[in-house]
Amino acid sequence: MRLTCLVGAALLAGASLLGPDSATRAQAADGLTPEEVKEGFVSLFDGKTMDGWQGDTRGYVPEDGVMVCKPGGNVYTKKEYGDFIFRFEFKLVPNANNGVGIRTPMGKNAAYHGMEIQVLDDSGSHYQKLQPYQYHGSIYGVVPCKRGHQKPVGQWNTQEIYAKGSHVKITLNGTVIVDADLSKITETMDHRNHPGLHNAKGYIGFLGHGSRVEFRNLRIKEL
Repeated sequence: MRLTCLVGAALLAGASLLGPDSATRAQAADGLTPEEVKEGFVSLFDGKTMDGWQGDTRGYVPEDGVMVCKPGGNVYTKKEYGDFIFRFEFKLVPNANNGVGIRTPMGKNAAYHGMEIQVLDDSGSHYQKLQPYQYHGSIYGVVPCKRGHQKPVGQWNTQEIYAKGSHVKITLNGTVIVDADLSKITETMDHRNHPGLHNAKGYIGFLGHGSRVEFRNLRIKEL
């Protein structure tokens, strides 16, 4: 009788491993915390393949759970997003340059036909005389960031992009560095036309500019 109970308990334990808790643990391995799973975040990168992404999937490759721009060109999610919270981590090399395209079409310059959130080594020797709207976290050409919150080159940074309607907020390593209402922008800082600034939706992409950048723990929640 005792043996039967033990076997039954073991079977129940095994069943629980295949239930919701198991799914939570599997998703957490993709960069999600249990809290994020409950909140409705999903992973955009499984750490092993470029499934779910399109574009230059040869220039961006999985290495030890990290998406590496080797460098590459542009990669995009296979799904379009409108309102969302996008969280990720990134690591730079000296003078690294990349970008995050949001609400952008494919095959066009995301900085103008969508929005490009700068990914840049602010300390780089190549970037000491840029315009304020060109430094890391800025909405390129439109909204400048607050500087001084990036970690030293070679360390992992955490970033969140919040986009809901005309409200776009960028948080870097726990500090809000951009908080903008796009509906109030009547003139862009670079004095150029940005026809995609008010797109309702589009793809999220990483935009390579000729240097190595590493990304991990990519997760998103639609709003």
